[in-house]
Amino acid sequence: MIRVGIIGGAGYTAGELLRLLLNHPAVELRFVQSSSNAGNLLTTVHGGLEGDTELRFCDEGDLGSIDCLFLCSAHGQSSVWMAEHAVPAGLSVIDLAQDFRDEHDGFVYGLPEWQRDRIAASDRIANPGCFATAIQLALLPLAAAGLLTDEVHVTAVTGSTGAGVKPSATTHFSWRASNLSVYKAFEHQHLKEIGRNIGRLQPSFERPIRFVPMRGDFTRGILASVYTTCPLTQEEAATLYRNYYADAPFTHAVDRPIDLKQVVNTNKALVHAAKYGDLLHLTTAIDNLLKGASGQAVQNMNLRFGLDERCGLRLKASAF
Repeated sequence: MIRVGIIGGAGYTAGELLRLLLNHPAVELRFVQSSSNAGNLLTTVHGGLEGDTELRFCDEGDLGSIDCLFLCSAHGQSSVWMAEHAVPAGLSVIDLAQDFRDEHDGFVYGLPEWQRDRIAASDRIANPGCFATAIQLALLPLAAAGLLTDEVHVTAVTGSTGAGVKPSATTHFSWRASNLSVYKAFEHQHLKEIGRNIGRLQPSFERPIRFVPMRGDFTRGILASVYTTCPLTQEEAATLYRNYYADAPFTHAVDRPIDLKQVVNTNKALVHAAKYGDLLHLTTAIDNLLKGASGQAVQNMNLRFGLDERCGLRLKASAF
């Protein structure tokens, strides 16, 4: 059994992570830390776990009692926590924040479709961002083949859970419902993450990736629309994507147009390629809390501990 602890256990990603870990056949959950909820039952915060656990939040967890630690605190807090704590040798750390995605301090960027072998060999894994996951899955096959030669244009819409559990004006139901809006156009923080990694795959690519994020009036999921000029035919593009993801257990290149309901509540990513003149249009769909966060973190844990990547992640889509 993999003995697991969680730091920062009160947010959306932690809630999804708990749901997965409590049902994972190879995991023993030892502690869930939350200073503001210490002593309270997990179910007082995560009501969906009612009947699944009697575990309580703690203020400090025993790092010596676990094999794998998930950091689920807000962006910027993971690096503070790492600096303030002595991490035992051999303890695997998986950070779900953005603090180590540039791979400093020995962390490896945890996108399995790109770095499966490095993830399996590393005790420090930086989980990708949700938008970054959806967009990179659209671009990885092209970059790996050296076929990115022009600007990349992206429009992607995310559910309200992408903004985190802390309420704000733009996550309030009365504002979000029946509404759609653009935010952080051309300057979203995930652009640096995406550009850095695509540049590593294809060093010759120096054109901009222009990204317009949007808020949707739904709770979870990301649908990304990506296009760029490409010399491949429709058949060649479809073959490229099928071959690239042939060994990926969760990412599937499909021939038909895709939608969010095919992936919500799963760790799947669907990718559809279509050719329009000299433009290649790519659509990707993921659940932002699973393949975009907690599901991918469990997938990375499975890789690190030599398990089948799909272990504990065989989830059915909420298709209706």
